[in-house]
Amino acid sequence: MNYKSLFLLAVLFFLNGGFGSAQNWTAQRITDVENQNLANTWIDFVKEFEVEELPIEAVASIACDSKYWMWINGKLVVFEGQLKRGPNPKDTYYDQVELAPFLQKGKNKIAILVWYFGKEGFSHKSSGQAGLVFQCKALDIISDQSWKSRLDRGFENTAAPHPNYRLPESNVRFNAQLGNFNWVNPNEELVGFNPAKVVGSAESAPWNQLVKRPVPQWKDYGLKRYPEISSLPFESKGDTLVCLLPYNAQVTPYFKISAEAGKLIDIRTDHYRGGGPENVRAEYITTNGVQEYESLGWMNGHEVRYYFPEGITVLDVKFRETGFQSGFTGSFSCSDPFFNRLWEKAVRTLYVTMRDTYMDCPDRERAQWWGDVVNESGEAFYALSPEAASLTRKGMLELVWWQKENGVLFSPVPAGNWDRELPGQMLASIGYFGFWNYYQNTGDQETIEQVYDGVKRYLDIWEIADKGILKVREGDWYWGDWGTNVDRQTLFNTWYYLALKGFRNMSELLGKFEEVTQTEQKMQQFKTAFNRVIWNGQEYRFPGYEEETDDRAQALAVVAGLVDPDKFARIYELLQSQKYASPYMEKYVIEALFQMGYAEYGLERLKERFSLMVNDPKSSTLYEGWGTGVDGFGGGSANHAWSGGGLTIMAQYVCGVFPVEPAWKTIQIKPQLGNLQFAQTANETIAGEVKVRVAQISGEFRLEAGIPGGSKGIICIPDSCQSVALNNKTIWKRKPRANSYAHFVKRENGYLYFEVQNGAWHFVGK
Repeated sequence: MNYKSLFLLAVLFFLNGGFGSAQNWTAQRITDVENQNLANTWIDFVKEFEVEELPIEAVASIACDSKYWMWINGKLVVFEGQLKRGPNPKDTYYDQVELAPFLQKGKNKIAILVWYFGKEGFSHKSSGQAGLVFQCKALDIISDQSWKSRLDRGFENTAAPHPNYRLPESNVRFNAQLGNFNWVNPNEELVGFNPAKVVGSAESAPWNQLVKRPVPQWKDYGLKRYPEISSLPFESKGDTLVCLLPYNAQVTPYFKISAEAGKLIDIRTDHYRGGGPENVRAEYITTNGVQEYESLGWMNGHEVRYYFPEGITVLDVKFRETGFQSGFTGSFSCSDPFFNRLWEKAVRTLYVTMRDTYMDCPDRERAQWWGDVVNESGEAFYALSPEAASLTRKGMLELVWWQKENGVLFSPVPAGNWDRELPGQMLASIGYFGFWNYYQNTGDQETIEQVYDGVKRYLDIWEIADKGILKVREGDWYWGDWGTNVDRQTLFNTWYYLALKGFRNMSELLGKFEEVTQTEQKMQQFKTAFNRVIWNGQEYRFPGYEEETDDRAQALAVVAGLVDPDKFARIYELLQSQKYASPYMEKYVIEALFQMGYAEYGLERLKERFSLMVNDPKSSTLYEGWGTGVDGFGGGSANHAWSGGGLTIMAQYVCGVFPVEPAWKTIQIKPQLGNLQFAQTANETIAGEVKVRVAQISGEFRLEAGIPGGSKGIICIPDSCQSVALNNKTIWKRKPRANSYAHFVKRENGYLYFEVQNGAWHFVGK
């Protein structure tokens, strides 16, 4: 089997949830006899056993609340296993891990360290009970009283300040005078261990049903040296050692030192107060002699700052980057270096906001806000390998599985201390740019079937007023966007239309043709009413809204399809003067400009709006607001998922690459270079690699396209070209020419459309 076949099988594996979902649980849920389920509890578990014949496969099913690290015979097998709770408000995820490569004949030892958060946040629902479930049928091992356990007293609580209430994680403090990691090694005497305590069956309350992890384990990049550290070893004078990371990343810091006992080392990053409040930090209390330590709670930033007290000899410092298991397969470059930097920073911003869920930011909240997810998931299809789609799928299912009994959707979920609805974000999530865009890129009908009823229930909450637009509905948090001059009700009406558009498509996909007919009629009536009530002859403005004209509202109406071309010139005029959108909504403003045909100004505005953060030499990521860090617009973080929408613009509009048939079976390439001389992009889609390079030089328009096997391409050439050649064969000269390469489809809106099959194609228009 070739690489491409293996790659696609892996993609389908994760899109469908990994291993088979059926699980006959015989394991028991165990904890330590001394466990009191206090926040920030760490528990050590050990199982020793004999293996006579090495199995070919030995898949273990493992669950805990909240995270675990696993060693087999002293070798690290899983670095931070388990997903934050939960798939729904009651249940718990579990992992499946292949153990066979780590086993040996004779005596074997499994060592598992469990970290129990014991508190809630915007990304985790605590069960209230720390523990472990382990089951491996091939080895005939289940978690039960035969396991050994102990509270790991090396882990302690720091003094205040503690991480802000949005984070379920605590600061991590390890006292090496009270503990070490020797217990994970083979043949190590198990000091302080007792038989584990059984507290219930695997799927008993409060963990309830165990749901198979739908995303891969994290990618572990291994321990690495900091790029600019060269003065090792050295004796500390009580200063802070600032270690630059190569880019903003999710890291666990490491050091090796020689010290006397009782000294306090503090570790944090430059993003410790990213977004304003305190986030996570680490502490270490030294023992005597040479010692090494890696703090297991991940943090992020551009710098790791170690405070070493005076007298400590620092022998080594390193960091371990971990992140979502997807490849950086996408690329983009063009004739303007600014947009190349924008792409690079957008990719880094995207990747550092992916882990258990998509996140808004990796420091202040780590929360799956769905306005951010819509932008993130769209970017991932152009920048990352197809495995990234599994995180979108997970988010879609969670959003619907957390739906309230009254039909209301809310995010972020999973959540323990949040349940408020942001109506605009919820409509965005289930709509054309959210759920439907996922299907368009993956062809995953099964997931659409699973979320369909939830989408319908949420849409049914929204009522139409006498005038044909939405009844005013504010939800729990009356929010449309950060900043000023937000015409919320116009935005809600526009997001609603996009939600109807997505629902109509889902209904057709699933053969629910009565819903298709009803939704189409509703959309037609709604569009008419929207333009009658909200368009005042000069702009879209909700009755009663008295502030400055909202650029977001004008733009979103365009991309939703609510605006007819006769209004484009006026909308264009407004978008040249009104600039209130946050980085989140600016993506839709630029998208509207490209859809209306104003590519040159679209690029100009994109550069103007994002210039501060793109040109910032100190940041590899994009800010939450238009400023920087806590001084930014909205008091935002220096890394925020919603700001990367320009990445999608570069690939989908500048290079023109878009799947017009689900799963990239038909790929449209309709470039809009604006004033760029050339642009090129490529990525590994679920159908295979798609490559495009476009150039306009000296009166020639050149387009090179690579269409993967099993797909076809719709190539769009500007109709200003009097002649078009394909692979040196003339296929157009004021009219179609007969050829065996391309089929002429149509001439529309300034383009000539040609259909080609898979392969490498070189168009030249003059």
